[in-house]
Amino acid sequence: MAEAVRASTPIPRAVPSALAFVAGYVDGCTFLALFGLFVAQATGSFVVAGAQFVLRDDGVLTKTLAIPVFLLAGFATALIVRAHESRDRPALALCLALEGLLIAAFMAVAMYGAPLASPDSWPAFVASVLGLAAMGVQSALVRMLMRGYASTNVMTTNTTQLSIDVADCLLTWRAYRRAATDANAAALAAARTRFGRLFPILACFAFGTAIGALAYVAFGLLCLLLALAVVAILAGWALRQPDAA
Repeated sequence: MAEAVRASTPIPRAVPSALAFVAGYVDGCTFLALFGLFVAQATGSFVVAGAQFVLRDDGVLTKTLAIPVFLLAGFATALIVRAHESRDRPALALCLALEGLLIAAFMAVAMYGAPLASPDSWPAFVASVLGLAAMGVQSALVRMLMRGYASTNVMTTNTTQLSIDVADCLLTWRAYRRAATDANAAALAAARTRFGRLFPILACFAFGTAIGALAYVAFGLLCLLLALAVVAILAGWALRQPDAA
């Protein structure tokens, strides 16, 4: 069995950054459309599900099922990747295609039921499940197929890691200024590389949330066409890339 994150031809930094934008964009849109539901990450879902023992809000079924839906989406993604053990690019293209299909289905169901009357309505429930599944697929595909990159969905860990990377950049820069040795130069380069990989992901996610919210207000659920287009472009790119020898 191949290890969870496999070697392949390098992934350009623009790819995980684009996926981070998609996750933030979808989250910003669905937070408004689905009565405060976060679909791009599971951390909040644990808190929301636990709080239902006290609050008993509307949409309790959706909020409770958010975690298993996310898990099942990751499970399906892992099966796709494992079925293409030494062919990462077709696996990546298939996973992105699956994410795109789920986003398209989410948009279709939500628009069919628009305006969504309540979180307990069946269009809201089905749309929520589809949105959660799409982001679950994205979370798993990044974890399994994009070596060296942080999550494009979960920003809590990323924000913590960014603070560590900034501190490492500062400390290694000071050490290099004091003694320009090969070891200090290598440490500085490594710290800068880590920062350079992580910061665009966090920035694109934050930018995506703002644009997603504004786009939803301006265009309604049709705004999800932009997220769908980005995922489709990335799937087409992945399909044309060679696998590692």
